[in-house]
Amino acid sequence: MLKDSATDSLDGAPTGFHHDAFVYFDDEEFVRLSAPFVHDGLATDAAIVAVLPPDRIAMLREALGESAVRVRFIDMTAVGRNPARLIPFWRDLVEQSGRLYGLSESVYPGRTAAEYDESLLHEGLLDLAFADDPAFRLCCPFAATTGIDPTAHHSGAEALAEKTFRTPLNDVPDRAERWEFGLADLGDVRKWVNGQASSHGVSRDRMDDLGLALHEICTNSIRFGGGRGALSVWIENGSLICDVADHGRIDNLLVGRVMPPLDGLGGRGVWLANQLCDLAQLRSGDGFTQVRLSTRLR
Repeated sequence: MLKDSATDSLDGAPTGFHHDAFVYFDDEEFVRLSAPFVHDGLATDAAIVAVLPPDRIAMLREALGESAVRVRFIDMTAVGRNPARLIPFWRDLVEQSGRLYGLSESVYPGRTAAEYDESLLHEGLLDLAFADDPAFRLCCPFAATTGIDPTAHHSGAEALAEKTFRTPLNDVPDRAERWEFGLADLGDVRKWVNGQASSHGVSRDRMDDLGLALHEICTNSIRFGGGRGALSVWIENGSLICDVADHGRIDNLLVGRVMPPLDGLGGRGVWLANQLCDLAQLRSGDGFTQVRLSTRLR
């Protein structure tokens, strides 16, 4: 293992959330490094959950043999396509399981550049999200082909997550269509985006999801971002992109990754966007908040 985030207690026993990582160069090395972690968990009678791409699930299941029946395998390309859904996913499992060993390849080969960015932000936020969960141990494989060094990334994971969260996303392209909006414009904004989505073949169900998510994010801009916002829309890598920017600031790095209270004012819009869109990216710092929603066209 290249990294373990747990600290040591005075008597030498590990305390706190364990967040390990390793790099693998080929299939054989992936199995060689991941199987012992699973066996360690089985030896403690912990619940074992492996969230991996389908090819990794197949090879690990074969390597574990009869022990594989004691492991719950979940397709990362489905449950974690939007990386912001992973912290609440693991939170539910921790609450259900008590002692939990998780194997999680969120930064898997084949992701888009935006998905890679969000996967790395997710990795940096894990220690913050589970700092008070000593019964949870998570091991994250990284394929060498991703070019990511988890040793360097994890050594200052929370600081890097903070820096990423406070840095604006890449510029909106010149080809994007733009709309300045206020409270009176919300209905027209939704109709306009629905028209854009329909013209590019987005299904009715997906259009409704995007419309609800966008309404919530635009409403947040009006309520918390100075009364107005700017919407930009364009097509990129087979997805319809909606970027909402305003002059507010969000302090909570875990916004949208923790279920907001039913009677609370903040967090609901971002939470819904994460559930309804294929990808939702959030950045916020001094005088700016930016939310970028992606919906696949097919």
